[in-house]
Amino acid sequence: MFNPFHEKPMLLGDAITDWNGIYPKPYSKMEVDPYTKIRIILMNGIEVEAAMFSHQFHRNCTNNELRRDLAFSRRIEQQQQKRINWLSPIGETPLETTIGYEHVAVDLTAWLAQNEPDPYVKQALDFALLEDFDHLYRYANLLDLDKNIPSQKLVKDYVEITPGRPTIAEHRHPNDSVKGPIDFKTADIQTKLNIHIITAGEQQTMNFYNNIGNTYYNDLGRQLYQEIAMIEEQHVSHYGSLMDPNCTWLENLLMHEYTECYLYYSFYMDEVDPNVKSIWEMHLHQEIAHLERAAALLQQYENKHWEQVIPNGGAFPKLLQFHDTRDYVRKILAQQIELTSDRENYRNVNDLPDYHTFFWYQNQVNHDVQAVPSHKAVYNHQQMKGQDYRSEVQPNAVPALQDRKKDNTTIARTKQRQPAGV
Repeated sequence: MFNPFHEKPMLLGDAITDWNGIYPKPYSKMEVDPYTKIRIILMNGIEVEAAMFSHQFHRNCTNNELRRDLAFSRRIEQQQQKRINWLSPIGETPLETTIGYEHVAVDLTAWLAQNEPDPYVKQALDFALLEDFDHLYRYANLLDLDKNIPSQKLVKDYVEITPGRPTIAEHRHPNDSVKGPIDFKTADIQTKLNIHIITAGEQQTMNFYNNIGNTYYNDLGRQLYQEIAMIEEQHVSHYGSLMDPNCTWLENLLMHEYTECYLYYSFYMDEVDPNVKSIWEMHLHQEIAHLERAAALLQQYENKHWEQVIPNGGAFPKLLQFHDTRDYVRKILAQQIELTSDRENYRNVNDLPDYHTFFWYQNQVNHDVQAVPSHKAVYNHQQMKGQDYRSEVQPNAVPALQDRKKDNTTIARTKQRQPAGV
């Protein structure tokens, strides 16, 4: 298995390039392989996280020599982010890009959950998976409603578009978004990677919706982005709370660089677009140099060897490879549709006491169901076109979500007299 610590690093200065080197050849939005597109979206989020983490470290560090090290690496990370983000073509609308963001969230979360050794972390992934799955469905209905563009043309047959845990049911008290952190010293390297990857990915989705949501050309679209951006805030809190707060800044820096090496190598091995593949290879070599420097800084300032942070001698675990996760998503949807969050744990909404914070918060934000944007987007589509927009291999795994002419606003949100699957 590939080990970035065994590779000879390039000189960091050689990673700085000119404008021609930063500005890439964009992909074609109708011809690009959906997995190429979601790799690009994810790596954009990973690079944004790397830069923002470095800025926070910089602001909490008193040593200017160390801050200069951070600034140099951060400049390279920022060039990488621009190269990746500008792969998106001129003619791609923000909503079309949004479909890609939610496709990332579904297939990435499903892959991570399927390869997560820690049961608690796996449950956290499975739980939020069903919510991003529903976001894809809501945005797809908006795209078809406003532009008559079926999202299936963008995601092809890689992912189904059908209701998940309804977005209206996802709004919870902030206290219930805080989970228990892992123990970084004993956690499996796959768990460490998974948490870093999913937190960065969800953070980028939140930032994207925060920044472009208010630019949509009509009120319904603006409202839908606003609502789902609030759920992404919950997801960032949800995943971020799994990180071990006892890690030092330099330990976190090393883990960030290792995560980038892992992803660039994973995607280089799978990439089908030669132009994008060459970018993954270039960035991998740059990140190996960043990793070597982070290891040196950890040794210099904390007298710690990198193996105290990265176990197993540094060799990568199973590589991240996007693949068909439709059967897995259907299984989790059927099993966990009615789960909600209960402080550090999860409970069936039917088992919550009537005074639970979940019901209080729902009443605060969703007391007028007809005003909830995620419901209005589907309802308006049903009114205009006779039914909602879906792309399914077979009917929804939850019988209560199979009606294409009525949006279910009670499942996973109010107590049901009988199980949702009946």
